[in-house]
Amino acid sequence: MEAVPKNKTTPINLAHHTYWNLAGHSSGNVLEHLVQISGSQITPVDKNSIPTGELLPVKGTAFDFTSEKKVGSSIREVPGLGYDHNYVLDYGEKKEGLKHVAKVKDPSSSRVLNLWTDAPGVQFYTANYVNGVPGKGGAVYEKHSGLCLETQGFPNAINQPNFPSIVVVPGDKYKHSMLFEFSEE
Repeated sequence: MEAVPKNKTTPINLAHHTYWNLAGHSSGNVLEHLVQISGSQITPVDKNSIPTGELLPVKGTAFDFTSEKKVGSSIREVPGLGYDHNYVLDYGEKKEGLKHVAKVKDPSSSRVLNLWTDAPGVQFYTANYVNGVPGKGGAVYEKHSGLCLETQGFPNAINQPNFPSIVVVPGDKYKHSMLFEFSEE
């Protein structure tokens, strides 16, 4: 993803918002999917889902995906309707200039998604507000029917001086890359 401000200093924070369900488009929810995220902290949110500026360790909480675990194993412990949180990326192994930040696996199909990026954060979202959305082939998507892994700068960074800056000046270019890699296990 790239963006160049034309003539004014501009906050830029682009995200790729694709919903994934590795079991297939009409297979129900993703609560049995296994997820691992290389993030030992999240940016906690207020009642309006806006990051507060704090960094919260995930160890021992419902947000801890540092080791592979089922999406649904702790989702009921998350305030609100499900996961919709930015993870501060610690990064893993490198590939093509990008760092491994997440893995998703569907046990029923053995499909695996590996995510690589150079962004500082990833928003993990579990389709909390999806309710009766019509899809291809007559499928109807409901709550938790997919998940998103959105590489990005930290949300609300423009208002949080301790977050990595998302401000780009004219003459500079905003750029971040992500690679979605699929396989079977």
